[in-house]
Amino acid sequence: MARTGTHFAARFNRLWLTDSIRTTIAATVSLYGARLVGLPEAYWAAITTLVVMQSTLGAALMPSWQRFAGTALGAAAGALAATHFGASPIVFAAGILALGLVCAALRLDQTAYHFAGTTLAIVVLASHEKAGWVAALHRFVEVSIGIAVGLLIIAVWPERDAPATARS
Repeated sequence: MARTGTHFAARFNRLWLTDSIRTTIAATVSLYGARLVGLPEAYWAAITTLVVMQSTLGAALMPSWQRFAGTALGAAAGALAATHFGASPIVFAAGILALGLVCAALRLDQTAYHFAGTTLAIVVLASHEKAGWVAALHRFVEVSIGIAVGLLIIAVWPERDAPATARS
């Protein structure tokens, strides 16, 4: 029993506390930023910020660009599919396949493809009261806010190196 308490005490240190506060601030700023501009599902901004915050600035720049590009492609494909073909499993499957081919042709990586597919799924499969292009635009802006806030916080308040015991 004492060993478990010692393990917890070793892991709970200033670095964990600082990172927890930093991540909380970033996710909350994203959430309120998306709400401030009137986005209906602002939580996508906060979720995206949490994904971006998993890296250092240098490590986050390229994947963030890929996330941004993938989100733009997925939003465009989702808007097109939802507007012209509706929400069906066949439309969804064709969209995912097409996005894979487009990402490969544009030399984007798997991160872009996965964000494209995720965005397409949200736009095409989730029931929306608004037109497909409106839902697509909202997802694109929400994710873009999340990426921007995550990168900004990483740049302004970089994570400090932690001992191996604090990170594992």
